[in-house]
Amino acid sequence: MTTSFIRNALVLGLLSAIGPFAIDMYLPALPTIAADLHASTAATQMTLMIFFIAFGVCQIVYGPVSDMVGRKPPLYFGIVVFALGGIGCGLSPSIEWLIFFRFVQGLGAAAVMVIPRAIIRDLHTGADATRLMSLIMLVFSVSPILAPLTGSALIVPFGWRAVFVAVTIAAIFSFLLVAFVLKETRPPEERVEVSVRSVLDGFGILLRDWRFLGLTFIGGFGMSSFFAFLASSSFVYIGHFGLTPTQYSLAFSVNAIGFIGASQFSGYLAERFGIARVVSVAVTCYTAMSAVMFAVIASGVDNLAVLMALLFVAFAWLGLVIPSTMVLSLEDHGPIAGMASALGGTLQMITGAVMIVVASAFFNGKALPMVATIAACAVIAFVLTRLTLRPNETASQLAE
Repeated sequence: MTTSFIRNALVLGLLSAIGPFAIDMYLPALPTIAADLHASTAATQMTLMIFFIAFGVCQIVYGPVSDMVGRKPPLYFGIVVFALGGIGCGLSPSIEWLIFFRFVQGLGAAAVMVIPRAIIRDLHTGADATRLMSLIMLVFSVSPILAPLTGSALIVPFGWRAVFVAVTIAAIFSFLLVAFVLKETRPPEERVEVSVRSVLDGFGILLRDWRFLGLTFIGGFGMSSFFAFLASSSFVYIGHFGLTPTQYSLAFSVNAIGFIGASQFSGYLAERFGIARVVSVAVTCYTAMSAVMFAVIASGVDNLAVLMALLFVAFAWLGLVIPSTMVLSLEDHGPIAGMASALGGTLQMITGAVMIVVASAFFNGKALPMVATIAACAVIAFVLTRLTLRPNETASQLAE
């Protein structure tokens, strides 16, 4: 494994982690924010949902622009907008202002989600791309493990506003990485002229590609199940099970480790069995585990250790699904990788936002609505997998 390969994984992983860092770091603060700003649980969860909406919709702009002007200029713009949103969040006097500035943060964070995926496609395809994606997710894993712990460490002595000071500092560090470490992977001769017509044509090609859409939504509903966990877990763990913010951060990290650890095997498994085969098996196991979890919780089991153990196994299988579907969906769209990454990311984030609304609508302070949403997402992903990945395709990849 070359030095440049590892360097790219580190830089792209750190950039990709900025958006999730802004989510995970303030999760322990949600109950505190609700109390401090005299807001309802639904209004406080809106600060998470509005971030996802902006995070998703604006990817559709950054992707085509990066195909036209290169990957770095839109990264600079997005990081600056993200930092300004962070400052506004830290100064917000009410829940309405916090929701607004979380939207601004999401506008900027979209750049550091969509463009690194396009850069991966610029550099690699196939198993190499999956391997790079899995390494990026290893760096990306800093967010779900360390961000809640860092957030709780700041919240206790300094209050929830300190979280947004920290994410603004992270944005400044990201800007420096782009300026001095990241190389431009879209040279002028490979850039495409982008107009409204060409963008619509490119999106038209993608929207008529049922394989692209199927893989996008397989990963999207997988991500949505994790988003439902993000939106509800702090209220369940802290409000229902009585954990402190620090204990919640540790519990959250444990659940994330399964996802992160499994994702590191995706490159090896893709090379050994084929990416489509990995996706098919992983989605099947993820759905089966989610169904078991729903059955256990619905039967009346109300135990935190049991819930965490079941989530750990379910999210471990999900860790094989996300990177593999991302790579596979872009495989046939190299010339418009930015557009494909943008449209895929937008569709996935909108799906995630919708599932957060669903989880919030049925939330009653207990684990069952959260678990039911996770199971529903898993079943939909399973059905899409059966419709998208043909049996002869997975068999041929296995033979290779």
